[in-house]
Amino acid sequence: MRTAATRLLTGSALTAVASACLAAGPAYALTAADGGSLEVYPSSVTPGAEVTANTTACGSGGTASGDASAVGAGAFKLAPTTHKEDAVGQFKVPTSASPGTYAIRAKCAEGAEVSGDLVVTLTASAAQPVHPKGHVKTGVGGALGPDPVQTAAGVAALAVAAAGGTWLLHRRARGDGI
Repeated sequence: MRTAATRLLTGSALTAVASACLAAGPAYALTAADGGSLEVYPSSVTPGAEVTANTTACGSGGTASGDASAVGAGAFKLAPTTHKEDAVGQFKVPTSASPGTYAIRAKCAEGAEVSGDLVVTLTASAAQPVHPKGHVKTGVGGALGPDPVQTAAGVAALAVAAAGGTWLLHRRARGDGI
């Protein structure tokens, strides 16, 4: 018999797995007449990302010419691989790409044409984290601030305090008192 804590942990784990699967997003594809399609992965990217396109529409050992000019990436080649008769190619989304949905197309050497959708966003999905770049402005400056006069005054105040503290400790050690 399961306890409430066990059910809660099991439910939480299943929710986390389902969320991770949904966050990765499906690869959108349109099917060709012969049953093949063009899969675009990842299906949602930010400008500057690398995208992989693959299809089984070209058959075993087939090649294809890809067209990503809709997003500004131009032509790319799809070549056969060892994975289930796939033809695979890659292209890079230009950093100047605007957000939107773009049709990526491929034409097999035998004539079959397939296409898939690529979504360009300005925010990264959970599958592609974006790391911060640059300096953090916290309001705490370095040792040499914008005003050298204030820096010199601060150094002088610290020197006077250190000298006074040393003098008082020396008098106390000799027994002169304060």
